[in-house]
Amino acid sequence: MPQPRLALDAVALAATDPDREQPWADLGLKEDEYLRIREILGRRPTSAELAMYSVMWSEHCSYKSSKVHLKQFSELPQETPLGKTLAGIGENAGVIDIGQGYAVTFKVESHNHPSYVEPYQGAATGVGGIVRDILAMGARPVAVMDPLRFGPLDAPDTHRVLPGIVAGVGGYGNCLGLPNIGGEAVFDATYAGNPLVNALCVGVLRHEDLHLAKASGAGNKVVLYGARTGGDGIGGVSVLASETFSDGGPTKRPSVQVGDPFMEKLLIECTLELFAAGVVAGIQDLGGAGLSCATSELASAGDGGMAVELDRVPLRDSSLSPEEILMSESQERMMAVVEPADVDAFMAICAKWDVEAVVVGEVTDGDRLEITWHGEVVVDVPPRSVAHDGPTYHRPFERPDWQDTLQADVAERLPRPATGAELRDTLLRLVASPNLCDRSWITDQYDRYVQGNTVLAQPSDSGMVRVDEDSGLGVAVSTDCNGRFALLDPYAGAQLALAESYRNVATGGARPLAISDCLNFGSPEDPAVMWQFAEACRGLKDACRVLGIPVTGGNVSLYNQTGETAILPTPVVAVLGVVDDVRRRTPTGFVAEDEHVLLLGTTREELSGSEWASVVHGHLGGVPPQLDLAAEQSLGALLVAACGLVTSAHDLSDGGLAQALAESCLRNGVGAHVAVEGDPFVALFSESATRALVSVARESVADFEALAADHGVPTSRLGTTGGADLRVEGQFAVPLDELRAAWTATLPAALG
Repeated sequence: MPQPRLALDAVALAATDPDREQPWADLGLKEDEYLRIREILGRRPTSAELAMYSVMWSEHCSYKSSKVHLKQFSELPQETPLGKTLAGIGENAGVIDIGQGYAVTFKVESHNHPSYVEPYQGAATGVGGIVRDILAMGARPVAVMDPLRFGPLDAPDTHRVLPGIVAGVGGYGNCLGLPNIGGEAVFDATYAGNPLVNALCVGVLRHEDLHLAKASGAGNKVVLYGARTGGDGIGGVSVLASETFSDGGPTKRPSVQVGDPFMEKLLIECTLELFAAGVVAGIQDLGGAGLSCATSELASAGDGGMAVELDRVPLRDSSLSPEEILMSESQERMMAVVEPADVDAFMAICAKWDVEAVVVGEVTDGDRLEITWHGEVVVDVPPRSVAHDGPTYHRPFERPDWQDTLQADVAERLPRPATGAELRDTLLRLVASPNLCDRSWITDQYDRYVQGNTVLAQPSDSGMVRVDEDSGLGVAVSTDCNGRFALLDPYAGAQLALAESYRNVATGGARPLAISDCLNFGSPEDPAVMWQFAEACRGLKDACRVLGIPVTGGNVSLYNQTGETAILPTPVVAVLGVVDDVRRRTPTGFVAEDEHVLLLGTTREELSGSEWASVVHGHLGGVPPQLDLAAEQSLGALLVAACGLVTSAHDLSDGGLAQALAESCLRNGVGAHVAVEGDPFVALFSESATRALVSVARESVADFEALAADHGVPTSRLGTTGGADLRVEGQFAVPLDELRAAWTATLPAALG
């Protein structure tokens, strides 16, 4: 049914009745923001313009509370001895040169609040959105990862959201034929009512295939292609992610997007063929804020303006108003800029893949974004004011009064096991705890090996995929964050997250090249939360400078709290590394008997924020482990240099040496007989950073120790592999069958 014509040109009308009341507050705008929009336009906005500004100036899209702190990442060198950034902060995703003419693009983003409202669709469309970000850079998506956070494992709401979120991640990724090669699943009471669903995608491209999001060249056509626009996702993540949840749930429930992975698969193949045909001059995916984002960002990044006929947008619901069309976050849509001579070829490729495509506008030689609806002008704005010049808040931040008290309450004072039997019981309790137990209940729902290029996947320290079949060139990726450490000291906690992810990549034999981050925090209106955020950003910047790796992009997710309860500060850090030949990768678990087991690094009495303190005592206090970034860099360099010399490598992190030994034994059913020095409890359960566990064939031990000495990395011989037990000399022995039973039972028992 055709839409009725507006009684008067909306923009002209807006100039004649400046006093009309508008629902700016209902759309999430502050009064000063609304007044700023009027100042920019020299009049009140039309209802369509108000819709655009409201979603684009939301916290999720504009980064208005965080960009003053994020700008320091741009100060980091983008070209290092290890690699060159081909596209970085400000693009859809970062792109890194990995050699041999190849580049890799990767990014991690959040879909937290939608996944609480509708767990399956929220998680599924989180995967779909990050995949399109990677696609928009000109890359073929090759793998995904999913860092997840939930409330207590036994909480009713965890049982509501976790199965749906895992099914959504797996269902969408599996249908796309993308392997899920890693991630996390962490449980803590602060995530109850506010789970974190972060999604990462990796893509591969040749240097010459790089595409950017910009609309240049007056007269070039603007083509919208993919799924039709519907009422699902109106407001979507742009609204949901920009406010705090109430104690009873989200205070607003805009429609969560509905994903169609089969349409996305067609969109991927269609887009890659469009790139190969050379008919795309600029491209942008439609994610948060939908058409409002795609039109304004393309125009803002280009060299002119844009004119769009909104009534040409294909709809699933003919009753949608212009405002709703602009705000809809319906999935599986892309917008391309195409030279007029290429339009027919573009349309033919879309038709081949059964992907609907419509020319909805063109690039102009002006400096305005003009959108019409059945011939009437409903939007006439400077595109940069929508896309890039939104509000910038210098929110107050202050170290909270309770931080000193928290740090003074150290876990090192807590009662600890003193006998071998108590140490044994502690090990079995920890390996069965929600944060250390086997994740197969989750990961078995994901296809980890589709496409045939997966080299490492969970439960390995990092995921690794082959990029080039002939040379074996590949990349490894890891995501990590310990929110307890970040609460105790957000500066150090962010650096520890980076260090662990960096170490995980290196244990597989890959050289760390770059990071992407997903910074999940509570309300920015709380000065304590903003202090945590500012400190985490400062910590990441300082660590990247020492390690010599750039931040290529990422995501900020604020307002992650329910009522007055904020989540643990959770700066998830993804590190990408390159490996020259995946055939020489280092596996995570012990692979053979009668090999030496060595501990790399220095163990100190560092128990605050540990899994032991949390699980056994329900305690969180003190200061996190010390971090020596130069030592971390040396350890990483050693692990890469020793690839082929060591037979396995596993980082030490949550649960300490005891957990690393247990996982290394259980991976291939190879036991170990070890002896520890000093206090056996500290040796087994301390979570000191910058440590790894390796196994080395007997004939190679001397060579490895010499190599470690050259890198300045302390080594300790712990014992040998073999047998059907994990045995700690003079303390205890645990049959691997008993250890495996404890490790694997927890999630199935809780979730069915």
